[in-house]
Amino acid sequence: MLDLFRLEAETQCQVLTAGLLELERQPAAADQLEACMRAAHSIKGAARIVGVDAGVRVAHAMEDCFVAAQRGTVRLHRDRVDLLLRGVDLLGRIANTPETELGTWAANGRQQVDDLLGQLASALAAGDPPAPAAAPAPEAAPAQAAAEARPAAAEAEVSDRVLRVTADNLNRLLGLAGESMVESRWLKPFAESLIGLKRLHYNLGKTLDELRDAVPQGALGERARTALADAQNGVLECHRQLAQRLAQLEAFDGRSTNLANRLYGEALACRMRPFADGIPHFPRMVRDLGNALGKQVRLTVVGETTPVDRDILEKLDAPLGHLFRNAVDHGIESLERRRAAGKPAEGTITLEARHSAGMLLIVISDDGSGIDLERLRAKVVERGLTSPEIAARLSEAELLEFLFLPGFSMKETITDISGRGVGLDVVQDMIRRVRGTVRVSTRAGAGVRFALELPLSLSVVRALLVEVGGEPYAFPLAYILRTLRIRRSQLETLEGRQHFALDGRRVGLVSARQLLQGMGEELNGDELPVVVVAGHGSAYGLVVDRLLGQHELVVHPLDERLGKIEGIAAGALTADGAPVLIVDIEDLINSVDKLVAAGRLGRLRSGAAAGAARAGKRVLVVDDSLTVREVQRKLLARNGYEVEVAVDGIDGWNAVRTGAFDLVVTDIDMPRMDGIELVRLIRADIDLKSLPVMIVSYKDREEDRRRGLEAGADYYLTKGSFHDETLLEAVMDLIGEAQAPA
Repeated sequence: MLDLFRLEAETQCQVLTAGLLELERQPAAADQLEACMRAAHSIKGAARIVGVDAGVRVAHAMEDCFVAAQRGTVRLHRDRVDLLLRGVDLLGRIANTPETELGTWAANGRQQVDDLLGQLASALAAGDPPAPAAAPAPEAAPAQAAAEARPAAAEAEVSDRVLRVTADNLNRLLGLAGESMVESRWLKPFAESLIGLKRLHYNLGKTLDELRDAVPQGALGERARTALADAQNGVLECHRQLAQRLAQLEAFDGRSTNLANRLYGEALACRMRPFADGIPHFPRMVRDLGNALGKQVRLTVVGETTPVDRDILEKLDAPLGHLFRNAVDHGIESLERRRAAGKPAEGTITLEARHSAGMLLIVISDDGSGIDLERLRAKVVERGLTSPEIAARLSEAELLEFLFLPGFSMKETITDISGRGVGLDVVQDMIRRVRGTVRVSTRAGAGVRFALELPLSLSVVRALLVEVGGEPYAFPLAYILRTLRIRRSQLETLEGRQHFALDGRRVGLVSARQLLQGMGEELNGDELPVVVVAGHGSAYGLVVDRLLGQHELVVHPLDERLGKIEGIAAGALTADGAPVLIVDIEDLINSVDKLVAAGRLGRLRSGAAAGAARAGKRVLVVDDSLTVREVQRKLLARNGYEVEVAVDGIDGWNAVRTGAFDLVVTDIDMPRMDGIELVRLIRADIDLKSLPVMIVSYKDREEDRRRGLEAGADYYLTKGSFHDETLLEAVMDLIGEAQAPA
């Protein structure tokens, strides 16, 4: 009985909150007064049945207020609405008190109840002068109409038979329905393969006809003519039956696909709830927050009945809360500024939910002052996030992206509500976790608009299929910035890492084979298929073998016994029933960051000849000085050598183990690992001990030279004494000229 009471109290408290917010705008709205009075009366009756006396007293006092307002002796202005909303909160706390603590709460909470009842009694005793005759009620707004429709919808829902089903059962049902939908797609390619068989039958019939025409009429005996005629008739009959069966198969394919889609739709609908179920507390939150800041703010909701997946609805609570707090604090102006701008005293925040192009679109907009783009531009420069020259060239969309950076805030002061720069980055992170995207736009003096685009269900993912190492992988579209093909000549190496230019910025290039299969084999050809992915503020271009196109996949969680597989989120089946792994993009980006930090990130060979037989001598230059590295690299490259660089001993050791080089040129003094240790490691490795190594260092003492040569270096040059010719002569002495071997 207490469980039923809690359920009824929760439902009726939502009705009371929605009604009181509307009565604050229209104190004489008869329909809202009636709805609130009935809700309070229902809570009172339910509390009396279960013996919760505190709930009976509070609900009875609130009911008296609504009755007095109906009679016109009391007007529900803002202060009285505040008082009644406190009563709603108190009823919620009473209803949610555990059964074992009800007695304790009745003793400890008596003072709260008595204080509220005293204030409500004072409000009734004060009374009000008779209100003027109310004008005809305006046509109900969409949000109001939806609010009025909710009780009727709730009654209709209660009238249906309700069964208790666990979330796990629903998930399994949805998974099976998804599998049936995928399996049904197998019929279409099978039917298309039969069309090829039908064509073969047709060609066989033509061949028999040609054979009959080629043989003279009298050359065949009676038996041969009969056999040939039977063969022709048999082919024609096979062709006819095949065409008939093919037509039946196509019809069955249509029915099967339709049935599978309907089954999946019904299973998906079991997980759906109206959008209104996840947002009942937001209108009250916006109103109370506005009051705390001295602003009049109202939340209008459009699309309350839009069906939303339960899991997504739960995950939307925090992002929407952040956006509403920002809108009230940052967006909606003070009363004086709104009047000066010719706007209504009451600010409006609109929340809209609808389905669009197979996605759930949620839009949060306000009628506030909007974002000052020039002030934002100045703030970006002030924070050192970019130079003034680049900031001046940023478009509006690029500029607004800075709002999502961690710790970024436009407010000069920190309050309990905002100013710490925590909010929008959290919103973006949460939206990406459910494979969604968020976009922001603004109009000066007319407000800000946030558009959240989310999948209709977390059980289905829209993904780009790619091939890596001969295996298919699925990259969720929500994390993909761009797909493109780049020429090897577009690659540049900076600080030992490969980059390419994309929309005016440098993007690191990574081999997907190294991340997913632990190997960095190179692709043939001059063009590289690249998928640019983003997450946690980082973006990388992943080189894949092939792009296979977009697909909609039903997500299948991997067996728990496998544990967490690095870089993999789940599994799926393609349209032809083949298994495919869904990539965990954020995990993959974390792996790249770790490889970069450890200096273990492999490189793709640059140059048009990559992937073919090596055409020249390759030299690895290891030095922590950018200037020295570039001087040596350009000098050797101008003379026909293929040069790669490493920033220290660790980077050089990883490079020499993963690439084939003819010579290593290294400095001595470097962080993490010096040149002497690098030479010793090379000489101790069975596969590398014969690799020529040259030391080029500022250390020119005899003991330094002897130490380098004793470690295993083949040559020792000092930076202070050698000229270009000296280095080139030493390189040619060790590995010869740069021409390819005959």
